[in-house]
Amino acid sequence: MKRFFCMLSLIAVLLLASGLQAADIAAIKNNVDGVVAAINKGKAASSFGADAFTPYVFIMDTDGKLLVHPHLAGELLQEKGEPIYKALQQATTEGTWVTYLWKGAQKHTYVRKTNNRLVVGSGY
Repeated sequence: MKRFFCMLSLIAVLLLASGLQAADIAAIKNNVDGVVAAINKGKAASSFGADAFTPYVFIMDTDGKLLVHPHLAGELLQEKGEPIYKALQQATTEGTWVTYLWKGAQKHTYVRKTNNRLVVGSGY
């Protein structure tokens, strides 16, 4: 009986963790979609604060320059993180998830292009 309750507790923890992750994934997508919609309606990319979102949102121009980022704004992403830059080239106007390795960890980022070809993304 004790073993049964231990297994039940483990299953409950796993389900709760996966539910939180699903909520986080939905929040990331909603944040990016909201930023893209606002830019498409004329809001300036520079008016967004990266730290206004959890996790942060970044915006990159067509040359790879990060317009909005908590630490790398103004930097060229291909110089700072080539694997990330290459993965972000898969961005579409509909939005897509990309996966890449960064500093030994696998990262997942939702990216989407605006009508003026900026790339907006966020991930974990």
